[in-house]
Amino acid sequence: MQTQWRRPTVSVVVCAYTMARWELLGRAMGSVRSQTSPALEILLVVDHCPELLVRAGELGEGVRVFANVEAVGLSGARNTGVASARGEVVAFLDDDAAAAPDWLEHLVRPYRDPHVVGVGGHVVAEWEGGKPVWFPPEFNWVVGCSYVGQPTVISAVRNPIGANMSFRRDAMVAVGGFSAGVGRVGARPMGCEETELSIRVARRDPTSSIVLEPRAVVRHHVPGDRSRWGYFLRRCWAEGLSKASVSRLTDPRSALSSERSYALRTLPRGAARGMADAVRRRESGGAGRALAIGAGLTVTTAGYAVGRAGRAAAPDNTPTGGLA
Repeated sequence: MQTQWRRPTVSVVVCAYTMARWELLGRAMGSVRSQTSPALEILLVVDHCPELLVRAGELGEGVRVFANVEAVGLSGARNTGVASARGEVVAFLDDDAAAAPDWLEHLVRPYRDPHVVGVGGHVVAEWEGGKPVWFPPEFNWVVGCSYVGQPTVISAVRNPIGANMSFRRDAMVAVGGFSAGVGRVGARPMGCEETELSIRVARRDPTSSIVLEPRAVVRHHVPGDRSRWGYFLRRCWAEGLSKASVSRLTDPRSALSSERSYALRTLPRGAARGMADAVRRRESGGAGRALAIGAGLTVTTAGYAVGRAGRAAAPDNTPTGGLA
């Protein structure tokens, strides 16, 4: 006889490092409190910002506040949250994102399958001042959001987007958590810590899977300074360096398994669309999007090549702390 599925308990971890996002942080916490499928607990991890740590008590009842006890950066902060979490599943929400009311309801449902160890959702960009006409949707990952080329229905993926993801806590603990030297530190635009963790989790159990559930939606604030060409190119360069770090910690095949199809199929189609919009529709941003796709791919590839050549600092290849 088939046993009835029991929804796993969920701890929601939000990491924050600056007072500059105080209002956005309050919005994030409010969105978690308003879930149709409530979390067991909400954890705020403050990443080496004493002022924010003191003020965090104003966020209201039901928020457990912790100081990051590991190295400064998002990986250490997330590990602090995982170590303190009591839920069977740990969901991560960025401090500048707001979850839809049914976010957890959809994010947790795929765990009905015991082989599913991680679930990510859809991240909608909320552009401050409007999205630039030259910015290609294929590069929404530059601002931490879902991009053209990702699945639009529930599907197996290599890794979720960090602003909207979850993992079984025991799977993260078993591999030692997020690795030091990979991921964002403050405003430095590095990333890929969720990619590296996902690869290790999958390697530990080849029968496991990580899935994308697009119905689990969060809205991610994109500040005006991230809509400039300078940020776009810096973020592409940093992504290349980050992918090189992941390839050193794992292997190039795993580190670039999703990127091959993206570079060979998604980007050429996007560039062709941009040029067609410019020529046929006389759309002013079409040529800009095509140019941005070419420039973004070139700069990201160059960053990867520099990282692989060893000219970028090699990260520590061990997790940042002991999870238990």
